Amino acid sequence: MNDMTPRRSGGRAARKAKREAKLESHLQPIKPGMKGGQYRPLSDADMQRIHESALQVLWEVGMADAPPSGVEYLTKAGCVLGDDGRLRFPRQLVEDSLALAAKDITLMGRDPAFDMHLAGTNVHYGTAGAAVHMVDIETNAYRDSTVKDLHQAAHLVQHLDNVHFLQRPMVCRDIADNREMDLNTIYATVSGTMKHIGTSFTEPAFVPDAIEMLHMIAGGEDAWRARPFLSNSNCFVVPPMKFATEACEVMEACIKGGLPVLLLSAGMAGATAPSTVAGAIVQAVAECLAGVVYVNAVAPGHPAIFGTWPFGLDLRTGAMCVGSGEQALLSAGCAQMHQFYGVPGGAAAGASDSKNIDMQAGWEQMCSNVMAGLSGLNMVYEAAGMHASLLGFCHESLVLGDDLIGQAQRCVRGIEVDDETLAVDQIKEVCLSGTGHYLGTDQTLSRMQADHVYPTLGNRMSPKEWAENDKPDLIQNAIARTQALLATPTPAKFDPALDKAIRDRFNIHLPA
Repeated sequence: MNDMTPRRSGGRAARKAKREAKLESHLQPIKPGMKGGQYRPLSDADMQRIHESALQVLWEVGMADAPPSGVEYLTKAGCVLGDDGRLRFPRQLVEDSLALAAKDITLMGRDPAFDMHLAGTNVHYGTAGAAVHMVDIETNAYRDSTVKDLHQAAHLVQHLDNVHFLQRPMVCRDIADNREMDLNTIYATVSGTMKHIGTSFTEPAFVPDAIEMLHMIAGGEDAWRARPFLSNSNCFVVPPMKFATEACEVMEACIKGGLPVLLLSAGMAGATAPSTVAGAIVQAVAECLAGVVYVNAVAPGHPAIFGTWPFGLDLRTGAMCVGSGEQALLSAGCAQMHQFYGVPGGAAAGASDSKNIDMQAGWEQMCSNVMAGLSGLNMVYEAAGMHASLLGFCHESLVLGDDLIGQAQRCVRGIEVDDETLAVDQIKEVCLSGTGHYLGTDQTLSRMQADHVYPTLGNRMSPKEWAENDKPDLIQNAIARTQALLATPTPAKFDPALDKAIRDRFNIHLPA
């Protein structure tokens, strides 16, 4: 006899679709700005000693090669210019500048939904770097990066929930003129994503044109200054303990133009910084403290990120090792020093020395991304897509990095302990009067999305299911998803009138 009982139409499919639908923001298990700080490789005494050592270095060694404008700003603020041309920083000046420094910064997107509040141990992951090559995983080869590649990276970031900002990850090798490269970098990135963007400028003379373009995009100077959606990533020092003269002039121009500034110190431990983890942190902290004094001498309270970016070095070969355990420790220790000073900070994590998307890349990217997040690093730069010790960038790796960062963020979120999560009543019900398992309980079903992060491309099939589904390949799936995301329109695209105005004013290389 046939069972004529009516069945729910599409019940399982409907439930599956509901589970796969994007959750409302307040229900998502991970989100930008979650609080880290659970991991503390430095004790309070360690941080105090690093601070004292940095102050000693700033007074006894000082900084060389400031531009004339910087010498004027810094000596008026209280620095002492020695006969050797080096600027020394008195302890009281450093402490006074830290008191003036911005402690609570919001980096804004063109869409306010992507604003990032940098304070305390709030954690955000994003891209960065100046790769000169693209990793072509289909041909297993490297080629020069182009403005189209940069625009596509921005386009992808727009659609990747766990990549919270875009700092320019590559340079446009197909644009020979540096001024046009700087301007096209802005165009390519801002037209690709509504998230906050960071970029660099080659010369101070190029900054006014860039600011003009930003005013056009924002809708005028007042609108730009109210919501600056692009910041200046500024390598203002040449380690060890020298100012980068031209970059400092760029920084001054950007401050006056209303751009937030990333004070970036990128010493190489064992080459341009001490080989020990603690020593490399001391030098990076000293250099960035000099940057804090500089910025606040130009404009007190101007938003500036404490960008201690010391990198590791393989002392056997001299090769950069951004994927090492030492690199993870460097970035985690720097995050603690940012918190020691109470200023927003950033450091590098998530990059790989591997040339391909392989197991080496996976362990290197995850190790430092997790440790940086757990340490409460406000801005985790180079967190996805970066290979070959920062020389290569890969779109498919960026897409896979979204999954990887999702798992890292789940570690940052940690373990909530309360009456509901302890689940004593649920254990009693299941064991004493229930089915003996938790698969169908209301608590399991109600929390399965709020508590768990599910990978988009990571494969959790059994070997049998995997074989029955034609053995799906991670790299091929990443290629397919990259192509699908690039085929999805980005809301950052400029309206035709604005685009024409920009193209009439500037030589834009990206095809319309």
